[in-house]
Amino acid sequence: MSFRLSQRDRDIIAFINQFRAVDRDSLVDLFFKQLKSPINACNSVMVRLYRLKLIERTQQYSPTVYLPVDAKMKKNSQKILHFLSILDVYKQMCTYSTPKQVIVEDKPTGRKGGIEPDLFCIFKGSPFWIEIQRNQYSEQKMQAKVNLYEEFFFSDEWKSLHWQPEERAPIFPSVILITPVRYAVNSDHIRIIQVASIHELMVKYKSSHKKQREERPKVVSSSNGIKINLT
Repeated sequence: MSFRLSQRDRDIIAFINQFRAVDRDSLVDLFFKQLKSPINACNSVMVRLYRLKLIERTQQYSPTVYLPVDAKMKKNSQKILHFLSILDVYKQMCTYSTPKQVIVEDKPTGRKGGIEPDLFCIFKGSPFWIEIQRNQYSEQKMQAKVNLYEEFFFSDEWKSLHWQPEERAPIFPSVILITPVRYAVNSDHIRIIQVASIHELMVKYKSSHKKQREERPKVVSSSNGIKINLT
């Protein structure tokens, strides 16, 4: 059977393959929002792609969740909720700026036992590794996770990751812990940010920038050209 796919069809399939589990409402927000009847349009497209066997779906959730055709998860797998939480973080970011170089379940060390952040992306020009903690862990387990990031920092392997800027010195990403619980973890070498959501991160980011602007010395030039600090 021959069929033609639109660019939007291809983008939706690629997005589902990238995020592994995508709910209908997220697809509406990301691909159909500008249409007059976005939900109906989305339902129509997704039924067609499913019948063409280009995507899989599970109706264990409401609204329907779509999966890649080669998904190795059971349709009631708890991993689906894990991937949906990653998608939710991505969508929160999109309300401020579309992340670039997105990698779901990044494995930058390429080996078992190394760091495995839930998400890597470049957001507002800065690289981040994001860990989403849906369950509460012990302080020791969380510090062990931070220690793995430190080990990777000292390995210098991160300096050759494909997304590193060619024209500037390599940057080690900040690590964002998305967690409702604050852990007493620390590092002298990498930046750890603990927030309950991306929205909280952005509130902190805006307030810190406002404070920096307020604390910046006010400099004006006098009539003789001498600069005067007003603070």
